[in-house]
Amino acid sequence: MLLKVERILDRFSDVIGWISAVLMLVMLVNVFYDAILRYFFRTGSIAMQELEWHIFSIVFLFGISYALKEEGHVRVDVLYDGFSPKVKAIVNIAGTVFFLIPLAYLIISGSIWFVHESYSMGEISGDPGGLTHTYLIKAVIPLSFIFLIISALGFVVRNIRIYRGLEPFPQQKIEDNIL
Repeated sequence: MLLKVERILDRFSDVIGWISAVLMLVMLVNVFYDAILRYFFRTGSIAMQELEWHIFSIVFLFGISYALKEEGHVRVDVLYDGFSPKVKAIVNIAGTVFFLIPLAYLIISGSIWFVHESYSMGEISGDPGGLTHTYLIKAVIPLSFIFLIISALGFVVRNIRIYRGLEPFPQQKIEDNIL
């Protein structure tokens, strides 16, 4: 049962990671196009430049969920490295349940009014020629933290399975040890 739940939640995180990767390619094309226009044709677009920032924001915010699933998140390893896999699993579960999920919930509940306010006032870019519908990019904030909570649930399920001995603890990659 736990394995099925973990696979479903991990698949969700993989889809979010795939979306981030595709958006990174879209951003690359956008930056390339904008640079060509600016340096070869002496023209440019404020909207294209703003789109670069917006896509980067989405890549970063969605990528957090995937980084958690892949254990690519930042962690203070001074004590953690010396722990047994069971103790590491307990630390991961406790940190996720007591810190990550409540913080994500606070960000969600604190940013919804931000999106609503932007939508209700019809906010647009302050720059002439900038993007309209600013609430769409602002909506990515609560959405990405909803995704993070879903990914965190998968992380908790994986660590429960590790604690119960049903799954081996993921080994640190060799390149992580290189300075």
